[in-house]
Amino acid sequence: MENNNSHKEYKFSDILAIPAIRDRFEKVRKYFFLRESTYDMSNRCNIRCEGCYYFAGEKQFAEENLNVHDWQQLMEAEKERGITFVVLAGAESALVPDLCKACFDVIPLGCIATNGLIPLAEEIDYRIHISVWGNDETSLKIRKAKNMLARQIENYKNDARAIWVYTFTSKNIEEAREVTEMLAADGLQVTFNMFSAPVGYDGHLRHTAKTLARTRAVMGELLAEFPETVIFSPYNIVAHTHEQGLHDLFSCSYPRMNPSTDIGLGRSFRQYRTDLKWDRAAACCVPDTDCDDCRHYAAGSAVVTARMYRHANNPESFSAWLDYVDTYLAVWVKGYEKSKNLCTEMIDPPALT
Repeated sequence: MENNNSHKEYKFSDILAIPAIRDRFEKVRKYFFLRESTYDMSNRCNIRCEGCYYFAGEKQFAEENLNVHDWQQLMEAEKERGITFVVLAGAESALVPDLCKACFDVIPLGCIATNGLIPLAEEIDYRIHISVWGNDETSLKIRKAKNMLARQIENYKNDARAIWVYTFTSKNIEEAREVTEMLAADGLQVTFNMFSAPVGYDGHLRHTAKTLARTRAVMGELLAEFPETVIFSPYNIVAHTHEQGLHDLFSCSYPRMNPSTDIGLGRSFRQYRTDLKWDRAAACCVPDTDCDDCRHYAAGSAVVTARMYRHANNPESFSAWLDYVDTYLAVWVKGYEKSKNLCTEMIDPPALT
């Protein structure tokens, strides 16, 4: 949809003079201090999913460092260089809770990505992202785990840290309603992700133009019908279901695609492997993902949010960007509450208008 204000010139001060926009900007700007890096906590997993990016590329072969002191030292060094938010992931971080706790003790803002089958102790007070790739029938086929959603809900149904992350593949689009209804019935929350193919993957989960369009429609329906359950915005939907990937739309900020070390993620972001080493040439939030196909929610959380000034050209565009940032913070930062979306239309990203 074309932006109605796209042909009128606005100063940034004009946009911020609108009370609702100013208030939302003041809300989210308090978190501009966040500087992230990501960490592979374990090279083991209790399940094996088709299309898993962790078990693509060389990082899966890195030796595990299980020494708590070494991880504490790494976190101290990360804190010293300005990292304020950690993302603990691959392969399954819940297999090494002592290492997760060591990270939390040094940098208390962060998130853990998990399949949700192993409960994490409450003392590890990070946001917890629980991955879901369809209903339990599909999870058995794709992830080789029985009763997966039911077990996840049992483990985390009364846990304020938890949010479910529904990954839309080309094959599970129509199951999203069933999963959302189950989570809503237990008062739980869900956000959306897009399957982004690992390098070399040519399997049946990869999206097509047709499945991207259908995913967009289903996301819109669920956001409208379950506003307390679905943590998303119309602009999230546009950004992640466009035929062009995030790099083509917004120009990826992560070192793997960004040679600059002057500012932002190009300077600060690192992706550590289980041996506590990192490789700038491979460093992004989802290493070994096909960059042309990347629509991953974790990538968008940095790539889209980094483009504030590109969106500050009119009130509609900036409102959509604020909705995206508000969503990002609600999904990633424990205790942050999502506000009502300012922009209810699906407007095009600025580069396309």
